Amino acid sequence: MAIEYLIGYFFLSVVIVVVLGLATSWVDRKVTARVQARVGPPWYQPVADIVKLLGKETLVPENSRAMGFLLAPLVGFAAACVAAAVLFGSLMSGQGFVGDIIVLIYLLTIPSIALMIGACASGSPVSVLGASREMKMLLSYELPLLIVIVTALMRSGGDFRINSLVAHQAANGWLLLSISGVIGFIVALLSIQAKLGLVPFDAPEAEQELMGGVLSEYSGPALALFKLTKAMLLCMLPILLGVLFLGGFHFTGFSILWSILKYVVVLVLIVLIRNTNPRLRIDQIVKFFWGPMTILAAAALALAAVGL
Repeated sequence: MAIEYLIGYFFLSVVIVVVLGLATSWVDRKVTARVQARVGPPWYQPVADIVKLLGKETLVPENSRAMGFLLAPLVGFAAACVAAAVLFGSLMSGQGFVGDIIVLIYLLTIPSIALMIGACASGSPVSVLGASREMKMLLSYELPLLIVIVTALMRSGGDFRINSLVAHQAANGWLLLSISGVIGFIVALLSIQAKLGLVPFDAPEAEQELMGGVLSEYSGPALALFKLTKAMLLCMLPILLGVLFLGGFHFTGFSILWSILKYVVVLVLIVLIRNTNPRLRIDQIVKFFWGPMTILAAAALALAAVGL
């Protein structure tokens, strides 16, 4: 593929993910407000928040490591942009490369690492505590998530490409329609909830306890980049879940409407989990993912190995 097409796919993918991510964050905030008997923000509020932050000054704490503090949001945002290009570029073009799903998994981990680096570089004990929680949570949910991804890859013939996952399910049915698929979907959904840092897995931020935790020292454009990165992840992770277990997404004819419906269903599940559960302590989160979730993920892998 020519370089100009690659650049075009990159920018188009980033624009789509940013717009869809901001729209998704508005839906999340609006539904949450309705659950709490509030009116909620107008449709343009996420965009207004980002624009407002971009126009403010970034305050750098006096005892911080300025380079790490300021580079962290840039690194996290850049990783989200490349992940968007890998995911949407593959889905839109119908072409990928061997191992693109592995590259995508690595890229989606970088924003969490950038968040930890930025918090540790801020020099604030509150931010450092939030970074500690983020690190523990990352180490806990990644294990069961990786196991269920391997389960999906095993069921699709072992081809480490996003398009192969979609093509296999188009020919043989959704992975969700199998026992291992159901178990894997549940584990992946809860792991994605933790990866997004949403209730009940929002211990690293926990504004009622840590005044924002990992983000407590950020302001201005740096904070805008972190919030924009989170909105992009809120767009991409449900799509990744759909690729793994719901037959993927297609952008031609009536398949567009079917793809939108699948995305909305996953998003509704995420919002419902957020609004119907209390926050867990970090030790409870680690025990939850290293205990029941890892056991369920291993069971799904075993069932997939025997064809169930």
